Amino acid sequence: MRKGEPALIAFGANVALDGKSLALTLLDAAAALASPDLTLRQMSGLYATPCFPPGAGPDYVNAVALFDTALPAPALLDRLHAVEVAFGRDRVVRWGQRTLDLDLLALGDLVLPDAAGQDHWRDLAPALQSQIAPQQLILPHPRLQDRAFVLVPMADVAPDWRHPRLGQTVTEMLARLQTAEIAAVTPL
Repeated sequence: MRKGEPALIAFGANVALDGKSLALTLLDAAAALASPDLTLRQMSGLYATPCFPPGAGPDYVNAVALFDTALPAPALLDRLHAVEVAFGRDRVVRWGQRTLDLDLLALGDLVLPDAAGQDHWRDLAPALQSQIAPQQLILPHPRLQDRAFVLVPMADVAPDWRHPRLGQTVTEMLARLQTAEIAAVTPL
């Protein structure tokens, strides 16, 4: 991997940590991630978003940050998980409430585990998405093109990033979502 590969990371929280606001938790998490091998280039605005899936808990605050990194994808994912743990994240329920959720959305134009594997997880039927989870890292994140709470803040920092399998930019993927979904993602 080249030095300074762009990494897009999604931030989310819907449970307060130590009395801090959700917004402050996300900003503190971005600062905690920053290091010589993971340099924050730009952070999106902060957005209030409906809980996903609906009814699973309080609403979220979400953001996306653009970092530069020389870390390989597995090491970067390990770093994200370590920061989540430091911020009180307990991975008990898939899509459950959380003090901090960090998702590696993309690392340059890297496709993992391979084109067929990425396509399989991206095309997984909605009914199966909550029941099964991949055992390995899938890049780009297999659901990013479906989620306004990811694409709206992602458009703040990387509107021209092009999905290496879909061939669409963030702006183009966002335009394909329903207006009501986009309108539900509101700036703080």
